[in-house]
Amino acid sequence: MQGGLSAKLLILTIFFVLLAEILIYIPSISNYRLTQLQDHLSAARTAALVLDAAPEGLVPRALELQILQQVGARAIILKRGNARRLLAFSDMPPTVSTTFDLRDASRIKSVFDAFATLFGTGPQIIGLIGDAPREGEFVEIVMSDEELRASMWRFSLNILLLSLVISIFTAALVYLSLLALFVKPMREISAKIMAFREAPEEPSAIMAPSDRQDEIGLAERELRRMQRQIQTALVQKTHLAALGLAVSKISHDLRNILASAQLFSDRLSSVSEPTVQRLMPRVIGSINRAIALCQSTLAYGRAAEPAPNPRHVRFKMLIDDVGAALGLGEGYPAWINEVDDKATVFADPEQLYRAFLNLGRNAVEALRAQPPRNGGAIRIAMRASETSVIISMADNGPGIPAKVRDKLFQPFAASGNKGSGLGLAIVAELIRGHGGTITLQPSPVGTLFEIELPAQTTGRA
Repeated sequence: MQGGLSAKLLILTIFFVLLAEILIYIPSISNYRLTQLQDHLSAARTAALVLDAAPEGLVPRALELQILQQVGARAIILKRGNARRLLAFSDMPPTVSTTFDLRDASRIKSVFDAFATLFGTGPQIIGLIGDAPREGEFVEIVMSDEELRASMWRFSLNILLLSLVISIFTAALVYLSLLALFVKPMREISAKIMAFREAPEEPSAIMAPSDRQDEIGLAERELRRMQRQIQTALVQKTHLAALGLAVSKISHDLRNILASAQLFSDRLSSVSEPTVQRLMPRVIGSINRAIALCQSTLAYGRAAEPAPNPRHVRFKMLIDDVGAALGLGEGYPAWINEVDDKATVFADPEQLYRAFLNLGRNAVEALRAQPPRNGGAIRIAMRASETSVIISMADNGPGIPAKVRDKLFQPFAASGNKGSGLGLAIVAELIRGHGGTITLQPSPVGTLFEIELPAQTTGRA
């Protein structure tokens, strides 16, 4: 793959190996130069012993030139006390351009001197000073740096070739190791991710993690867990889509049936019998709510809950209507409305009615499924402050299992007792639309929900 991870790793490996070789080369070339110069001085000290011991003028000129050639110098000088003695020299003592004292040469200066010699222009005559034999103060030689420079370039070329060989060999080993340990597993993970993207609903698309215990193995296991969660979410969403389509069809037909029932109820409202006159307003109200709910259900697949149309609502009366719709009153379980007669909330009455109808239905089902010994009861209360209204609904039923509390307001998370699992999700959406919150509060017995609404809400939060 062009520009892939493996190519980048190979380039970086070669680069860092070459960088390491350069860092090794810098002190190496300096030490090589010092070694070469020390060899010249060592040969000069030996020659100085011979030349200094011989009587002056008795050393043949040919032997003197041969000694200079062996030392690689043009002149050998010995300093003893205040006297400097020229022990040997070529035809004419050359002019020295630079003198290096190797007795106290620092490492940093030696590095700069080495590169100055290596990249110098043309042959130069240099002087070298080192320790003298016997009681002499120092020995000095005068030489050309031409041969030294050529030798240093040969050494550098050998180092370069060796560095290239080591770099290629090391880079190949590192590259193959990284390819096997990291790049190949990452390619496999990438391929499995792309396969999952093409068919996320297929169980075979979920990757099978390896037995590795390192970060790659951890990534594989976490990816598998994430793929399972995504697949589960897709199944739920597909189920929701199918359910929504079915509910829309049912709601469409139910709306037509309810429209007919509304016509009949309108005719019954004209009957003068007292019981009919007392019950028909609630019947008509229930039918109207059912028709409105069917219309909202038909629009559910196209949008979320419609924005609330808030107004001041007599809350005690609304709770009484909820209790009547649930068939409660003097029967079981007890429906205890503790809301003050004059208490109002600023909310959409239809949406608020639906929210408490869902909460009440859940409580009734729980109490009838597991009746408490002292009798079941559902209690609704309300308290207000300057900024909010807090409404509580409590029952003394079996309570909500701990395993579903974290996902209580998600679709299908809290289904039970023949419920669809959508009731609390709908309640949470309706309350959020008013800018409020619904929470499950700790309670020693049964279930306690608290709904907090702003003191005055003008729309969806």
